[in-house]
Amino acid sequence: MIKTLAIANFRSINNLVFPLSQLNVITGANGCGKSNLYKALRLLAETAQGNVISAIAKEGGLESVLWAGPEKISRNMQRGEVPIQGTKRQNAIRLHLGFTEDDLGYSISLGLPEPIPGGTAFAQDPEIKNETIWAGEWYKPTRTLVERKGPLIQVKDGHQTQVLTQHTPNYEGLFGQVALHSDCPEVFRLREIIRNWRFYDYFRTDQEAPARKPQLGTRTPVLHHDGHDLAAALQTIQEVGDADLLAQTIHDAFPDSSLIIRKDGFFTVMLQQLGILRPLAAQELSDGTLRYLLLTAALLTPRPPSLMILNEPENSLHSDLLPALARLIINASKHSQIWIISHSKRLINALEQQSDCNTIELEKVLGQTTIKGQRMLDTPAWYWPT
Repeated sequence: MIKTLAIANFRSINNLVFPLSQLNVITGANGCGKSNLYKALRLLAETAQGNVISAIAKEGGLESVLWAGPEKISRNMQRGEVPIQGTKRQNAIRLHLGFTEDDLGYSISLGLPEPIPGGTAFAQDPEIKNETIWAGEWYKPTRTLVERKGPLIQVKDGHQTQVLTQHTPNYEGLFGQVALHSDCPEVFRLREIIRNWRFYDYFRTDQEAPARKPQLGTRTPVLHHDGHDLAAALQTIQEVGDADLLAQTIHDAFPDSSLIIRKDGFFTVMLQQLGILRPLAAQELSDGTLRYLLLTAALLTPRPPSLMILNEPENSLHSDLLPALARLIINASKHSQIWIISHSKRLINALEQQSDCNTIELEKVLGQTTIKGQRMLDTPAWYWPT
């Protein structure tokens, strides 16, 4: 699992380093930076897909996503003795993203390109300045395994250095260049770990939502992020997953109810409820009921990811459903590292009944996203490769 996450110079996040556990809850007031933290993790995930540059472009370009405050906020600024203002920069402007897992660490730094003689139409495209993979909990030069500086990618083994390529395009990461190279299996391993991360941000539940429509069914161990294959995903859980746990989960949320998947060429989700003479099809279910079924299919996946992130899963749910949702999330955390981004105190309180639940409350201080109550000794050791 991810043990430490580090972000620098991303929107409201000037510099943030914090530890993670198996079950993590991210909370805080509106505008404190929860969405920016979520987007930073999504951006980090794009490195393994080779889409990090285009992902930054969708966010408005590098200048749009960079920290907009001063490079350093002095103590005089913190005390209000002088206004917060820019000062002469000491370091190049860089967006930094990184994490460590059980054995390896990874970081990427992005910046604006150097001017090209004759100019280019892509002068505002960010370029990858540095990527590093190291062994251990934090970076040290002696722990470096694979390093990319500009177009050069090299692998290190003790005092020996082997150049893998010298002509890496500045818009392509090392995962796309050397992941299959026999001399650096660490790159392949990290790429597959990151590709395995799973994000569920928003499920549509309106009358035209894909989850309400009958669909052709194929085995679906992983629910799509838009939920269009809900019926097939639930049927897959019944056949190759934990069918008993699925039935218990439905009963826990909707007592004396049972799930039915109608199969007449197309698959349709149906719910038989106590006192109703016929099962209700997905088109007839309330927004909250349908959303809960979508969360159930995501969390009971027969193919658990290394990391699953749910962004505000409490949306559209009645507060009485939140304890059942918390139990469902806690059960899923036995097989995957889970992140929950939430405003709901009732859901958070229920999740915190789990002894290893790691609650991270964000707050804004002088425009910066910080972790409430985090002291210097609470912050994991972290050093960015130069």
